[in-house]
Amino acid sequence: MTPPARPRHTVVLIEDESQMRRFLRVALDAEGYDVIEAATAAEGLKQVAGYHPGLVLLDLGLPDGDGVDVTRQIRTWSDRPIIVLSARGRDRDKIAALDAGADDYLTKPFSTGELLARMRVALRRSEGRGSPDDAVFSVGDLVVDRARRLVQVRGQEVHLTPTEYRLLAVLVQHAGKVLTQQHLLREVWGPGRTTEAHYLRVYMQQLRTKLEADPSRPRYLRTEPGVGYRLRVEE
Repeated sequence: MTPPARPRHTVVLIEDESQMRRFLRVALDAEGYDVIEAATAAEGLKQVAGYHPGLVLLDLGLPDGDGVDVTRQIRTWSDRPIIVLSARGRDRDKIAALDAGADDYLTKPFSTGELLARMRVALRRSEGRGSPDDAVFSVGDLVVDRARRLVQVRGQEVHLTPTEYRLLAVLVQHAGKVLTQQHLLREVWGPGRTTEAHYLRVYMQQLRTKLEADPSRPRYLRTEPGVGYRLRVEE
């Protein structure tokens, strides 16, 4: 029996480097994506508004504007996933893009496999299939039943403190998305604690000790250095 064809998704690629656009077009076309290219911020905004794509790939350094500003503008009228692809590797650039509304951030150079995996995660979250909004979230051996406040690893219940559970619940709600330290601190501890990064480090280590087979090499609770954390949703 022939498996059903995977639906095609339209991707708007906003990137001023023609060589990078060609490379990504070939890679994405091979995976069944329809790619709409734009070389400037103005053209990119026009294409996003006109095509209503499933996902946006966005460079930060554009000739007529900054990608962070483009992200903010898109977020005023669209919730489509935005993945930033940038040569800027500084923590402050990543945080600015994520706080502006980007769903993910990849620093150039990156592997095609990682980009495609993160695109699949973003599209799945957006479409609601296997969504973290479901009552039961699972990946690998980890199962989180938010309706019952039940956490299991390899079929065994894991007992979490109230704060540990709140932190995990926020990560599950945004599974696959990079969350800044400030966002997690605000959601779990409140707006007055957004500079208390040590709280987050301590509780993340406690969660890893309880949920990961090897806390020093986490499988699920991944660190995005200098930025924050991400709950992995793909094996």
